[in-house]
Amino acid sequence: MTAEQNIRWWESSGEERCALWRSESGALPPKRVVVADDRMNADTAFRLACEGTALLWRGDFHNARQLLQAMSRRADRKAPRPGGSLLQSFHVYRQAQARRARILGMLLLPVEAGHVIRLRRAPDARLACEQAYGQCQEPYVVSLRELQGVLGAGEWRRKGVQVPALGEPITPHYGVFSPVRGEYVDLVAEAPLPAQGTAFDIGTGTGVIAAVLARRGVRRVVATDCDARALACAQENLGRLGVSTVVDVQQADLFPAGRASVVVCNPPWLPGRARTSLEHAVYDPGSRMLRGFIDGLCAHLAPGGEGWLIISDLAERLGLRSRDELPALFAKAGLRVAGRLARVSMLPSGP
Repeated sequence: MTAEQNIRWWESSGEERCALWRSESGALPPKRVVVADDRMNADTAFRLACEGTALLWRGDFHNARQLLQAMSRRADRKAPRPGGSLLQSFHVYRQAQARRARILGMLLLPVEAGHVIRLRRAPDARLACEQAYGQCQEPYVVSLRELQGVLGAGEWRRKGVQVPALGEPITPHYGVFSPVRGEYVDLVAEAPLPAQGTAFDIGTGTGVIAAVLARRGVRRVVATDCDARALACAQENLGRLGVSTVVDVQQADLFPAGRASVVVCNPPWLPGRARTSLEHAVYDPGSRMLRGFIDGLCAHLAPGGEGWLIISDLAERLGLRSRDELPALFAKAGLRVAGRLARVSMLPSGP
């Protein structure tokens, strides 16, 4: 989203209006916008959204939520049924999810400067929006679906996510992957440490792995990330957990300078294009982060050091990566697999 992108519409009086367009997924502003209110039914709203016409809501906020739910049910009924191989089903699923996101993203809300929503029964979204977007001194338009994500992230940030390996909660920020499923954190907490001198946490996110390493007695941890939200999130969590004197948070694409006895990386699980900021924690286009970590690991390991690659085998199960690919990448980079630790977890019901 850039300041040059605006969305335009006409009020019932015939007056043309415009505001800043905000989209975390990078979606372009819709070309056609109509003003909608409580009189619009779900069938009409769904048809217009399918045709590419966005609906700028002027009615009751709770009615907008109900309309979005009704549109969601219609989108699910229209979705193609997965069939064929697991890989084919996965691709059908992703295509259906992209179509669903596009349709549901057509229900828009106007937001005034200061993140104020002046609709009947609208929640006070100011704090959650400021945490997600920063301060805003001009009006903008955002999809209700995205706003719901912002409000949900605000609740996660307020309540925190309990991490058993720490005995304390981690506070995720909007757009930063939350450690709700903590199997990978448990692995870091259990794996034998080759030394306690220096460790690198590559792609730190919330900072949870760096915090676990620090709590295990590692004397110096360097946590890297290239995303500004993740860096701010990690710094806040590490400070609150009392390990900021041990952990140095740095902006870097993969590795910091120097070598470490332990270099940990939990890259995205699946090769593929990420459509939202959160999907960057799941999809790694061209396996860029995975390959970058493996290729650069030898140059950043201290003598006798270990690289800990924390990765799901979901890509192999789906057929997105062969079982021979990782061993071949290790061999090419001059790496030897010293051992494996595993955590068995149930896969979600969908692909």
